[in-house]
Amino acid sequence: MKMTNLLDLSPLKFVNYCKELGEMPFRAKQLQKWIHKFGVSDFNKMTDLSMSLRKKLKNSVYIKAPHIMSDQISFDGTRKWIFHVKKNIIETVFIPEKNRNTLCISTQVGCAINCIFCSTGRQGFVRNLTVGEIIGQLWVTEFKLRREKNIKINSQGKRQITNIVMMGMGEPLLNYKSTIGALKLILSDHAYGLSRRHVILSTSGIIPMIDKLAQECPVELAVSLHASNNNLRNKLVPISKKYPLKELILACHRYITYSPRHMITFEYCMLHGINDTDIHAIELISLMRKNKILTSCKINLIPFNCFPNSNLICSKNSRIKIFAKILMNSGIFVTIRKIRGNDINAACGQLSGKIL
Repeated sequence: MKMTNLLDLSPLKFVNYCKELGEMPFRAKQLQKWIHKFGVSDFNKMTDLSMSLRKKLKNSVYIKAPHIMSDQISFDGTRKWIFHVKKNIIETVFIPEKNRNTLCISTQVGCAINCIFCSTGRQGFVRNLTVGEIIGQLWVTEFKLRREKNIKINSQGKRQITNIVMMGMGEPLLNYKSTIGALKLILSDHAYGLSRRHVILSTSGIIPMIDKLAQECPVELAVSLHASNNNLRNKLVPISKKYPLKELILACHRYITYSPRHMITFEYCMLHGINDTDIHAIELISLMRKNKILTSCKINLIPFNCFPNSNLICSKNSRIKIFAKILMNSGIFVTIRKIRGNDINAACGQLSGKIL
């Protein structure tokens, strides 16, 4: 009989699985709590489950998460874990801050989008991750951090990871089914219970899936823009040839209309002499105004993080500040991303799935 990894089950699949075992739906909630709230993988310790159910579980399921191969800590406190998933390697980044702790999760091994400023894209696409491999990154790191702080498994209000960003390796919306399954566990009150406003999904702009996400599981959306006009974006983000810039902005407008409590974040990697001139800033303002999204978005300027053979240069700090000022003077909310973890190749665009 084929054994099932319980980490691969979304909340709905937990219910369906318990039904197959002849158990009531409330057992699914109990199981989720033991696994995802308390990090317990030993069925004998799941004390509110009946002995008969525990016996069924031992004979039909297991709990297996990705295995940590490497654990690196940056001078600024950023931490990068390299995980072994079957025959592949993925990377996960933990960014501790004063008021929040953010985990950057991968959804694929490699990436098919091939943005020129991203090391992951240079590796090419290998495969999609399963629900268990995606949520497993959170499961392993959350309870590892708790153990390091000697926090008891059943302690309430002791969550170590407060924010999730799906900005690691891969394009989440090209692995839609597994990504949604993991998201629903992240949001479930019987699992991790994070607020939708504390969960960000980053996409290069897979328009049909943006529309689907808005209807099925709206969270904060970050869109990899990186260009102010379609011709330039075609060069920087090749998927733009399939999903043009104008159509992408319209999809973002639909997303906000469907879920008005959310704001779109447009990510813009600052590349010297390529997309960082005053003209590009003015084009960006025009693009936002024309599509009536100016007041419903923010632009996050990201200093380019170097990686081997990129042949790209980060814009100077002075240029980034001027670019930001032009945008802000038009009424756009602008942030400049603080570089974190670049000394261990954990910064934005540096994840490559390699042990250095």
